[in-house]
Amino acid sequence: MNELEKQLSERKIELQSTTAPPELEGRLRDALSTIPPKKANPLKLMWRLSAAALFFIVLVGYQFNGFAYYGKKFLGFDDLNSGTLNQLNEAGMGQNVDEQIVLEDGSILTIDGVMTDANQLIMYYTVLNEEGLDEESIHTLHLHHISGFLTNSNASSGTSTFNENHTEIKGLMRFDPVSGFAKNLTLTLHEYIEDSPLIEKKITFPYNPNLAMQTQLKQPINETFKVDQGQITFTSITATPTSTFIEGKLNVDNYGRLNQDFAGLELIANGKPVIRSGSSSRSHIRGYTFDIRYDALPENLETLELKMKRFVGYDGLNQRVDLDSFVGETIDLNGKRLRIKEINRAEDELHLIIATEDDILLDGVTLISEEASIPLSTTLNQTYTADENGHEWKLRTLVFKTAEDADALHIEGMHFMKEYDLSVEIPIK
Repeated sequence: MNELEKQLSERKIELQSTTAPPELEGRLRDALSTIPPKKANPLKLMWRLSAAALFFIVLVGYQFNGFAYYGKKFLGFDDLNSGTLNQLNEAGMGQNVDEQIVLEDGSILTIDGVMTDANQLIMYYTVLNEEGLDEESIHTLHLHHISGFLTNSNASSGTSTFNENHTEIKGLMRFDPVSGFAKNLTLTLHEYIEDSPLIEKKITFPYNPNLAMQTQLKQPINETFKVDQGQITFTSITATPTSTFIEGKLNVDNYGRLNQDFAGLELIANGKPVIRSGSSSRSHIRGYTFDIRYDALPENLETLELKMKRFVGYDGLNQRVDLDSFVGETIDLNGKRLRIKEINRAEDELHLIIATEDDILLDGVTLISEEASIPLSTTLNQTYTADENGHEWKLRTLVFKTAEDADALHIEGMHFMKEYDLSVEIPIK
């Protein structure tokens, strides 16, 4: 018997062991006594019994799921939870675990409980050491992934905090969603001890998929936005009590050049932006797939809109900047600003310290001398500073491999966060 057959067999046994309330027999007997006897039709009787059994299974399952949401509140996690998670925790949504494992330094890791839905698994945990924990304790412990039947869920993000005495860490870790067929889950954790090999440990705990919270909204979007160097397709939305995920795919040549790619994408519910909590992407042969994570949608949802205000764009400049004339001056790059702060010589290298706005990445930069055009070798020392007007600049050093003096800087183009006005209404079904 394979694992799937075993799971189905266990479910069958659970259903067979379910009994009707004691008063049900009396009610049925009274009702039947008022009906005149008829000649039995075996085929019709079989269909009626099957339908009744199916109705009873669905009814019992529905009632079980409804009551199973309410458990014990996970204590001590209020500072880590968002407003949404605090509300769910106050309502007792989730599953208690209370499984422990001893770490290499003698600390005790306790998995307090989990919340699960179609978007993610959220694990609440505690690390306790009465002798004290240092700041490095957070960084030496990594809750890596969760495995189980049809489940291999990687950690995506997390947060943690110390108590006042530094004897306890309360933590929250998010994982990819787990299978609805899993009855036991195994957390794999890694410990990083100085001058020692990586230590891997596992802790298995029971899991009841019936405690997973219901999906509120799941439907396709299938809308495509065109941008300067490609296109973005938003394929679907999944909204659960803990979060809202927008999934899609993109094929954009300069995607990833800036770290603000999805910062200008807003999900508008009932006329108000939903808080964005993060995003991730995966590379494929034909581009990227991505998901963008938002907070849970409001109750009594009436309107839902996806709006792209900004996304990475590209501007072909083909612009020459004479170094003698523009050192210390502000240069206009089609509405964006550039300053050449200093020119320094270091052995056989020429260093140009430049300042731009934060969302600017120069492309095709070369140094022009009387003899040749020297390509950019590398970029060093990115920092931020503010000028006398409070305007923030991004500083970095452009390094060119040359012993010659330079006349000008040639800039082929720039990547930048471009303003867009694209939106799509998502129907609420």
